Amino acid sequence: MNVMFHDLQVTPLGSVLSQGMNQKKKHEVEILSAVVNTVANVIGADGIIDVGAGQGYLAQVLCFHYHLSVIALDASSHHATVISSRAERIKKHFAAKLCKSLYGQDFHYFHFCNFSPCLVTFTLCLINGDKNVHVPIPRTVTCHILSSSKLTAVVRSMVESSLCKDHYAGSSFVLAGLHACGDLSVNILRSFVECEQVKALVCIGCCYNLLSAEHLGNSGFPMSNGAKLLNLVLGRNACDLGCQSEERWRSLSADAILQNFQLHAFRAALQLILDKYYPVELAPIPSIGRQGKALRRRQLQRAVKSQLGTGENNFEPCKMAYCNGKAHLLTSESPEVEAVNGHHKDMVEGECSCTASISKDLCYGVKCEEFYRRSSKVALFKEFCKTGLDRLGVKDLEDIDLLGVWEEVEPFIDLVGPYWSLRAALGPLVETYILLDRLLFLQEQGSKVEVELLPLFDPSMSPRNMAIIAKKCC
Repeated sequence: MNVMFHDLQVTPLGSVLSQGMNQKKKHEVEILSAVVNTVANVIGADGIIDVGAGQGYLAQVLCFHYHLSVIALDASSHHATVISSRAERIKKHFAAKLCKSLYGQDFHYFHFCNFSPCLVTFTLCLINGDKNVHVPIPRTVTCHILSSSKLTAVVRSMVESSLCKDHYAGSSFVLAGLHACGDLSVNILRSFVECEQVKALVCIGCCYNLLSAEHLGNSGFPMSNGAKLLNLVLGRNACDLGCQSEERWRSLSADAILQNFQLHAFRAALQLILDKYYPVELAPIPSIGRQGKALRRRQLQRAVKSQLGTGENNFEPCKMAYCNGKAHLLTSESPEVEAVNGHHKDMVEGECSCTASISKDLCYGVKCEEFYRRSSKVALFKEFCKTGLDRLGVKDLEDIDLLGVWEEVEPFIDLVGPYWSLRAALGPLVETYILLDRLLFLQEQGSKVEVELLPLFDPSMSPRNMAIIAKKCC
C-alpha cells in the first residue's frame, strides 16, 4: 500500500477553504484530504463518509477541492447547520469567481483548472437561465454513533435511501475520521469490517482516555484477539498517558512547562478537596474539562489590562491581586497576604525593594516579586477550584478551607514536575500499544484486508499523527 502514497501530492489550501482553520487544523486537513482522495481514486469509491465531521473542514475540502461526494456525519445538529451554511458560502464564492473569469477580459481556458466540474456546470446553467440546477455540497447526517453496528446501520440506510440513490450507483464508501474521539475510531474500524459497502478507511484516533473499559464486551481496548488472549489491559490512567506528546513537551518554553506543572498541582489539590468534602461526587471519577488554557489566557489578559490601565510597563504586582475574576487591593487582612507572610502577629514591617508606590501596610519585608508570585498563585488556585466545583454542580464553598488545602499541597509542588515527566515519558509506549492492537485487529481479518499504520502529520504540530489506512482486496 505504500506505493499508493509514493507520489502523494499535497496541495496548499486557499484562503476561502481554509477560513476558520488554525495552523494545526490546516496542516491536518491538507494532508488527510490528499490521502483520502488518493484512496478513493484507487478503489473507485462513490463517496466519502466523514465520521465525526465536526465543523466540516475535511468534508468541504474533499467536496470542493477534490470534487468528491461527501456525507458529513456528526452527533451535533449545530455542527450540521454550520457545515451547510459554510458550504453554501464557499459554493457561492467559487461560482461568482468563475462567472467573473468567464466574462473577464483576460479570460483563458486554464481559468477552469482550479474549479470543480460541478461548479463549471452550475455557472453555465445560471448563464443560460436554468435555475433548477443543483450543486453537490457535503450532505449532513446527525447521529450518535455509540457502536459499530449503529454506524453500519447508518451506512446501509443511506445506501437504501434517496440520500444516496442518485449519487452512489456502486455504493462503495471510504470511512474517514480526523481525530475520531475515543470509541468512535474503534467503531469506524469495526464498521469497515462489518459493512459490505465500506471498501476502505482512513482513520486517525485521539482521546484514548475515553476508550470504553475492557469488561464491556466490544470494548475500545483490546480489540484484537491476540491482545485478548494475552490479557493485555489498560486502565483509564494508562490510556490517559497515551495522549501525552513528547514533541509537544519538547517545544514548550520553560515558563509554559512550569505553568502546566502548576495546573497539575491545582488538580491534585482539588482532588484532595473532593475526597475530604465531596466523596460522593468523586466516586464516579468526574471530569472538570480542560481549564488550563482558559486560566492561562485570563492571566495574560489581566496582566495586559493592568499595564494598559496604568500606562506603564511595570504594573504594581504587590498592590493588586485577582480573585474570582475581580481585582482587589491586598491589605494586611487579606488571606493572600497571610499566605505569603505567615500570621499577622508575627509580621514585622520592612522596606520594600519595589519601585512601585505602595502603602507600607502592604509590605512586610518580603520582596515584591515573591509576594506577587505567591499571592497570585493562591488567587488562581481559588479560581480554579471554584470553576471546577461549579462544573460538578457544587455551589456552596463557604465551608471549604481552600487556603488550608493549598498550604498542605504547596510543599510538594516541586515534585510535580519530575513525577509528571516520568509519566509523560511512557506516553508514546502506551499509544503504540493501542495502535498496534488496532492494526492487529484488521490484520486478523486475513488476506481480504490490506492495512498500514502510517505517520501523516508533523508530530510537533499534531501529536496524534498516526493513521490507520485499510482497503478491502477484491
